Amino acid sequence: MFEAHRFLLFLAAALLLAITPGPGIFYVLARSLAGGCREGILSSFGTLVGGFFHVLAAALGVSAILAASAVAFHTVKYAGAAYLVWLGIRMIRARNAEMAVSTSPPARAGAFRQGILTEVLNPKTALFFLSFIPQFIAPERSHVFLQFVVLGVFSVLLNTAADLVVVVLAAPVERKLKSSVRFRRGQRVASGLGMISLGTYIALADTR
Repeated sequence: MFEAHRFLLFLAAALLLAITPGPGIFYVLARSLAGGCREGILSSFGTLVGGFFHVLAAALGVSAILAASAVAFHTVKYAGAAYLVWLGIRMIRARNAEMAVSTSPPARAGAFRQGILTEVLNPKTALFFLSFIPQFIAPERSHVFLQFVVLGVFSVLLNTAADLVVVVLAAPVERKLKSSVRFRRGQRVASGLGMISLGTYIALADTR
C-alpha cells in the first residue's frame, strides 16, 4: 500500500512531532501533576480517542476531495506543505518563549472524558491532520481512505506513547522544560527545521 521511503519519512516526521511539546502534552502533564499517574493515563487515553475521531473525519474529507478532483487533492497537498513550513517558522520564532504549565486542571472524575473533549474540540488538530497526512498518500495506489486511516492511527499512537512517557516522567519533564532555556530553544529549533524541511521536500517532490 505504501512506498517504503515515503512511509519511513512519515514515521520520522510523526515521531518528531510526537515528542514536540504542544497543547496535548501540556494538558496531560498538567493532569499528571495535579492528579497523579492514574489521571494522566486516563487523560492520555482520552486524547487518543479524540485523535481517532479527527483521523476518521479528515480521512472522509480527503477521500471526498480526491473523488471530486485530482487537482483539488493536489491543491490540498500544496496548501498543507505551506502550512507545515509556516508551523516550522512559528516554532523557530517562538524558541525563546516561556512554557507555562498549569497544575490546576478540573477534577479527576472526568479525566478520560475531558481528554476526549479536549482533543475533539481542538480545531488545530483537524487542520493539522488535513495538512500533514495527505503529504504521504499516493492516490495512484488507490484505497485513499484506508491509507489516511492507517497513517493517522500511527500518528495518534505515537502521540499517545509520548504522552504516556510524560505521565511517567511528569515532575522531571516539568523541571526540564521550565528551567532549561537551552533545551527548550534547541528542541523548538530542531522541530521547526524539521517541519520546514518536510514541507519543502513534499512541495518540490510533487513538481518533478
